[in-house]
Amino acid sequence: MAKQAFFHQPVLMDEVVEWLRPRKGGAYLDCTLGGGGHAEAILKACGGKAEYYGIDRDGDAIAAATERLMKYRGFHAIRGNFHDAAVMKLPPLDGALIDLGVSSHQLDSPERGFSYHEDAPLDMRMDRAQALTAAKYLQTVSVKELTRVLLQYGEEKWAARIAQVLDEKRKLRPVKTTLDLVAVVDAAIPKAVRRKDDGHPARRTFQALRIAVNDELLPLDKALQDIVKLLKHEGRLLVITFHSLEDRIVKNTFRMMQNPCVCPPKAPVCTCGEMPLGKVLGGGVITPPKKEIEVNPRARSAKLRVFEKRG
Repeated sequence: MAKQAFFHQPVLMDEVVEWLRPRKGGAYLDCTLGGGGHAEAILKACGGKAEYYGIDRDGDAIAAATERLMKYRGFHAIRGNFHDAAVMKLPPLDGALIDLGVSSHQLDSPERGFSYHEDAPLDMRMDRAQALTAAKYLQTVSVKELTRVLLQYGEEKWAARIAQVLDEKRKLRPVKTTLDLVAVVDAAIPKAVRRKDDGHPARRTFQALRIAVNDELLPLDKALQDIVKLLKHEGRLLVITFHSLEDRIVKNTFRMMQNPCVCPPKAPVCTCGEMPLGKVLGGGVITPPKKEIEVNPRARSAKLRVFEKRG
């Protein structure tokens, strides 16, 4: 199979540029570089004269974005995880962007194992240098832990049944491919229920497994706080989410940073000493316009939240 060129359709492009307010001479951090679509739009808005640091775990993304953006002298590619931004050598930032979606390239490349539409090895690694694949995870995870993961990360009502069926199947032979996993879900969820589902019955299981394999949610709230600390006064952090779990973490973390006081609600004065780090902007959440969703249906679940550092 020929290697597929890296492609990703970025969402909320105009809104990202509007709320990030890129300017010449600024310093910006792209925590999920992908194919460099958002990056190029931001660099163009700066007239190409800005320091731009792009982080990604995916080596394909780093290579594709570097080829695309090497003409901008201020572009710097960093292979890594944005959860570790606090220990990276970064300057004070005018803005930062996190796009928490899976890239179009990853979804559309069968060999990456993210899609339930085509048969492929159960991989699901954002960073293919990582040892743990989805298939290896499913070989050893306990029924109890898998049930928790499916419930917590996939909000799957049939979590316990899916975990039990998977355990029965893997005792006969390993669950190694995407269609092996789809077959597990099909066997666990009654046909009448699957018919009523307005999406693919396996989508919640695949989402949960991807999150677990890549440890996407547990470090997220700390990473958001770390990145805000890297911002200059009035610097902005923009976060794009695609499902309720990550959006809830972003929303709650932004609210906590805006109002960190832990004093009793009826206390006459604040005595805890916790000071606000900034302010939530944009009325809380910004969603794609209808015309964007018509062109790119994957944008329909996207939400953008903006936090501006003060002080």
